[in-house]
Amino acid sequence: MVRWQPDAPGRLAAAALDLFEERGYENTTVIEIAERAGLTKSTFFRHFPDKREVLFDKGTVTGLLAEGIASAPPDAGPLDTVADALDALGRTFFTADRREFSGRRQAVLNAHPELREREALKRLDLTASMAEALHRRGVPTLNARVAAQLGTLVWEVAYDQWIGTGNGEDFGPLVRQALAAVRAAEAGG
Repeated sequence: MVRWQPDAPGRLAAAALDLFEERGYENTTVIEIAERAGLTKSTFFRHFPDKREVLFDKGTVTGLLAEGIASAPPDAGPLDTVADALDALGRTFFTADRREFSGRRQAVLNAHPELREREALKRLDLTASMAEALHRRGVPTLNARVAAQLGTLVWEVAYDQWIGTGNGEDFGPLVRQALAAVRAAEAGG
């Protein structure tokens, strides 16, 4: 008899990533993903509505960013608040043990238009969530939207560098570098 193993969503995501790399996204079925993970099709659908979602975090990143924004120092400006939240995200989510998976995941997303489209929609949700969290802190709506858009840009630049770095640099310092580049661009430097 097979023993129960924890982290079904993580096992399903790892199996899906392996299969998408081996066979391509279009040529992989939910049943194959579930079997590779040692689970059933019904277990797959308990965790994900379809195979597109298996490589996305089900709102984990969005929730962590909203928490980070809420817990940032009260005197921090909107963009610094977002940067603090991104730093916290790096410490809890974008950790060294997730770097390889994240890089492989991004390569699969980049290779499949349907997955790129899903990722773009997730980023829009992420930006809206950051703007809403900033607004709850008292940041005026327009300023919150601008800071969230710039925060998403900072996140994208830092993430691309993080998955591409060979030296193992942490996510947080890359966020700060990207934020400095955004501020330098604004200042005309």
